[in-house]
Amino acid sequence: MQQVGIGIIGCGNISGAYLKALQHFPILKVCGIADLNSDLAAARAAEYGVPARTIDELHADPDVQIIVNLTIPKAHVEVGLKALAAGKHVYSEKPLGVTFPEGKRLVEAARSLDLRVGSAPDTFLGGAHQTARGLIDQGVIGQPIGGTAYFMCPGHERWHPNPDFYYEAGGGPMLDMGPYYITDLVNLFGPVEKVAGFATKVRDTRKIGSEPRRGETIPVHVPTHVAGLMSFANGAVVQISMSFDVAAHWHKPLEVYGTEGTLIVPDPNHFGGDVFVLPLTGEAQGKPVTLPYSEGNWRSLGVADMAHAVLSERPHRANGDLALHVLEVMEAFQTASDRGEAVKITTSVERPAPLEQSLIDGLIGR
Repeated sequence: MQQVGIGIIGCGNISGAYLKALQHFPILKVCGIADLNSDLAAARAAEYGVPARTIDELHADPDVQIIVNLTIPKAHVEVGLKALAAGKHVYSEKPLGVTFPEGKRLVEAARSLDLRVGSAPDTFLGGAHQTARGLIDQGVIGQPIGGTAYFMCPGHERWHPNPDFYYEAGGGPMLDMGPYYITDLVNLFGPVEKVAGFATKVRDTRKIGSEPRRGETIPVHVPTHVAGLMSFANGAVVQISMSFDVAAHWHKPLEVYGTEGTLIVPDPNHFGGDVFVLPLTGEAQGKPVTLPYSEGNWRSLGVADMAHAVLSERPHRANGDLALHVLEVMEAFQTASDRGEAVKITTSVERPAPLEQSLIDGLIGR
């Protein structure tokens, strides 16, 4: 198989998940991993048997076609623009940028250079979410009319070793967790047309509960509880709540309501999970998930799909236009809260093509 060389920039908490999953995609060749902290890069490189490089070396390496950007959110666009300037395609961790204008700048720069931008999340490509997509497309629940999307927890400072960035510009529950939920909803419904919402902050500081900084206090600069409504182009209206302030709740992550029934969609932060249909009459029916990528943590699935797309000159699914649309939607909740009125979304996007049943053994060929 022809391989596509990738260089990874950023060796934080999420890099381990990428490096584990990358081993299952033969099309991807890790040419090196880099970080401003060279000791951290060396440790990750030794752990996963890949070369430790500098960022400049990755940019200069002709074998590197895609830079996988795993830096903190406020560095996503700066790192991405430098990679584009070096002639590399870019795949970024979510969110695409910390503001819609800077995310747009990245997408437009790539377009002007005839290069590609990809972005997490790619969990919507997982078998469970593709199964849910298929059920909607088959009309199993009739015409979609609405839904709910809930992520609520007490805050990531309980477990993350360095949680500061969750409470800085580019953080907060909407920009951190919203990408999973809204991207999956765009996969299920199509683009969002209008947003209404409220954003609040109940504390100015947080206390870290994890090692090695247990007990340290960090400032909070962003809203930590966001609630609102999304009106989709297909006519559906979805209630959403993203929070770092809720101690506990019983809401399902995603529910989709149709004229003929309800679809229970599993956590969009994961690739698998149980899919249920609640018909108009009768008991809940579990739907078997037989599509690939429904077991395990397949982070980098979107990178592999992007690599195949580069070679075959087809669109990739976790693309920059999708991520930019989702970024605009997320930012609109704060705008709606500030203005006290609904906000019209200026971007639109095609639903990504579904994965196919024939995709097996970690190969994303179509």
